[in-house]
Amino acid sequence: MTQHDEHTMLSDTQMQTITEDLRAQLMWRTSRLDELRAFVEEGGTDDGSRQNVLADLAATERTIADIGKSLDRLADRSYGRCVECDSAIPFERLKIRPLTRHCMPCRKLHEAR
Repeated sequence: MTQHDEHTMLSDTQMQTITEDLRAQLMWRTSRLDELRAFVEEGGTDDGSRQNVLADLAATERTIADIGKSLDRLADRSYGRCVECDSAIPFERLKIRPLTRHCMPCRKLHEAR
């Protein structure tokens, strides 16, 4: 496995795989965001469902921002490190949850709070 520096334990191939996955997610989410915005602008909701659509819109915007941050971390080679304890996050976890910023022990601590 190639090390980019002493902090990142992902190979070039793994980094490329994650980057491609994140870019695909970004394209899909951006398309979804455009659909949701158009739906709201066209008045395609009643008052009750409008709140659900607006919540989906906000969640999609947050996810797009998170994807952008992950792509930034990939570019500066800090991706794959826990933001709490700086330990390496296993590729298997990143492949399943590419937006994760926590190792499992830190994630469990956050969930316990």
